[in-house]
Amino acid sequence: MSGLIRLRGFIQAMTRLADADTSERAWLTEGADLLRGLVAQDDWLPDSMAEDGPTYRQYLLHCDPAERFCVVSFVWGPGQRTPIHNHTVWGLVGMLRGEEVSTEMVPDPAGGPMRPGRVDRLRPGEVVPVSADTYDIHIVENAFSDRASISIHCYGGNIGAIPRSVFDPATGAARPFISGYHNSAVPNLWDRSRELAA
Repeated sequence: MSGLIRLRGFIQAMTRLADADTSERAWLTEGADLLRGLVAQDDWLPDSMAEDGPTYRQYLLHCDPAERFCVVSFVWGPGQRTPIHNHTVWGLVGMLRGEEVSTEMVPDPAGGPMRPGRVDRLRPGEVVPVSADTYDIHIVENAFSDRASISIHCYGGNIGAIPRSVFDPATGAARPFISGYHNSAVPNLWDRSRELAA
């Protein structure tokens, strides 16, 4: 797929950021600009990384060998949503297809019900940051009840292997989880034979 060239270029640019020992603030600004460029075009995501299922799907597209960042395709079937969860690392969410709604959930220090905070509705091409320092606990859901939506996420680590938490909305009580991924193979970005043959 010729569109994979676009994903390869994005990963190369993100790797250069990682090699520069980039601060979280730079990831959330410069990385956001790079992700905005990636999701501005919808010709590169392999079909196998765009399939919905009975629950939302998390497909690993790339993980930096030193686990400094990863790139993930999230596929939201009609009406699907996450539980309330955190990330513990910086993140960027870019909308590729459809729309999603992210609702910050604020814990009650006294142990009462969590309350909604900031709400972001992402449309194609838009990018928002998440950070353990500012906006880390939320619910994400497909904005549509009749079709799938797809967002591309970048995180400051291998998000499928990072111990995180889901939260009880009534009490804010945390329960540990590790999300993993739904795919067993990642796209082959490095076979340049067709490009070179052309």
